[in-house]
Amino acid sequence: MPSPVSTPTAERLRKALPARPPAPVRRLPRGGADWVSVAWFLLPALVLFCVFVLAPIAVAVYTGFFTWGGIGPMDDFAGLANYTRLFGDEVFLGDLGRGLYLIVLSVTVQLPFALLTAVLLNQRLRGRAVYRTLFFAPYILSEVVTAVLFTMIFLPGAGMADHLVGLLGLEELRGRWLADPSTVMPTLFTVMVWKYFGFHMMLFLAGLQGIPAEILEAASLDGAGAWQRFRHVTLPLLGPTIRISVFLSIIGSIQLFDLVWVMTAGGPNHSSETMAIAMFQFGFKRYQVGYASAISVVLFMISLVFSLLYQRYVLRRDLSGAVTTGGGR
Repeated sequence: MPSPVSTPTAERLRKALPARPPAPVRRLPRGGADWVSVAWFLLPALVLFCVFVLAPIAVAVYTGFFTWGGIGPMDDFAGLANYTRLFGDEVFLGDLGRGLYLIVLSVTVQLPFALLTAVLLNQRLRGRAVYRTLFFAPYILSEVVTAVLFTMIFLPGAGMADHLVGLLGLEELRGRWLADPSTVMPTLFTVMVWKYFGFHMMLFLAGLQGIPAEILEAASLDGAGAWQRFRHVTLPLLGPTIRISVFLSIIGSIQLFDLVWVMTAGGPNHSSETMAIAMFQFGFKRYQVGYASAISVVLFMISLVFSLLYQRYVLRRDLSGAVTTGGGR
């Protein structure tokens, strides 16, 4: 490699300027200092987590072993009696079945509907931003506001739903929406779809917009039709988003409470009751806090076990490589 050209002026400047020492290399603290820094930043979050998450779980587990009404000391130890009663209760087993009913419908009806809507709104349509806003707007409303709104819509005799089925000649549905055990769960699921499908639609839409257009163009040049591009290109690349959406939908169905409580309170005759509704009824209405605590423990364990298994066997591929150690080691 040839040496740089040296001029008399450049040589005089080089000799006149003082030599700068190399900048010291800053090293991260090692050993105990690392743990002190980590503990200092994590301590507030850990305190809040212990006080508001771990402590209530521990109290619920402890209370579940007693027959207690919520007032006075817990001195009537019942052992596993609350849990034995729980799994022998036909109403609670029905609550499990209704939760499974909502899960199946959410995964097979709500999510495909949200995906189809996202695919349509991902096209170049006039006013698609308006449509996206309109479809997402119900999710912004609180569950209580949504429940009150649809309670008025399904009001027997005077509600909009009764007037609509009257115009369509479906008189047998009038007044039955929330009052008939055979129609209350489909009615509640319809409200759930209206409330939550916009959220899943936005998830799918974000996933669709993350797919490179060059891949779809290459598939089109290879002769793939619209369905083939969707089936063999779009769906596989949208897999991580779909799996997250399924997880959120299932967890939401398991823990559903406020929407059902405001609209039906679990009625008629427990036909729309969920596990969360049963927990609230026994804990704050019937003052059987020990039994309600047992329900809460079972609800927590179902959610926890499902989350761990889902992460282990379904999300494992999506999470691989997402967690790295310090310094890239």
